Amino acid sequence: MSRESSTAGRTVARILLEIEAVHFRPREPFKLTSGRLSPVYIDCRRIIGYPRARAKVMDLAVGRIHDSIGYERLDVIAGGETAGIPFAAWVADRLALPMVYIRKQPKGFGRGAQIEGHWRDGDRMLLVEDLATDGGSKINFIEAIRAAGATVAHALVIFHYGIFPASTQRLADLGVTLHGLATWWDVLGEAEASGALSGRDLADVRRFLEAPEAWTTNLGSSER
Repeated sequence: MSRESSTAGRTVARILLEIEAVHFRPREPFKLTSGRLSPVYIDCRRIIGYPRARAKVMDLAVGRIHDSIGYERLDVIAGGETAGIPFAAWVADRLALPMVYIRKQPKGFGRGAQIEGHWRDGDRMLLVEDLATDGGSKINFIEAIRAAGATVAHALVIFHYGIFPASTQRLADLGVTLHGLATWWDVLGEAEASGALSGRDLADVRRFLEAPEAWTTNLGSSER
């Protein structure tokens, strides 16, 4: 994965560090939703509690949509349950577009709907989520959108781990381009520059980012 940083990426990284949404714990790894162990953890949901920070992040999100997708190539903004819903709402408001939200699974009662809101057959949806690790959770939402008669060619996340090549390839195989505002490389650069991470912790995190699978394997070996 590319380690190139953009101005937007470093700005989002600084915001995430400032609001304490970034956690480093090399010797007591976090367990991610995917089951992977990680010395780093990001909580993008904290952004919703900081109005000025979230306004800046939304400015950058809309800018990315303009530069990489195009304003007039979207009909509906779709938020993934649950963390993607507020970000989708703010993006939809900025773009003056309708919004829907997608459940992880269809309701078990009533209409049994998986997508809530209004759309038309063939509408071009942008999937919005808070973050992407290996891209697996996005597939379910993409399949739901297409099953509902809409189309999806782009997904936008506030934070993309940027260390698992499969995250972009899995979506590319489905004809979907993943757009992320910031990656762990942006956060690592900002954390090192500000002194938020240094010494052994910095070295451990860098080793994980450079080779996450090997880092996890070595961790397991050291615990036996």
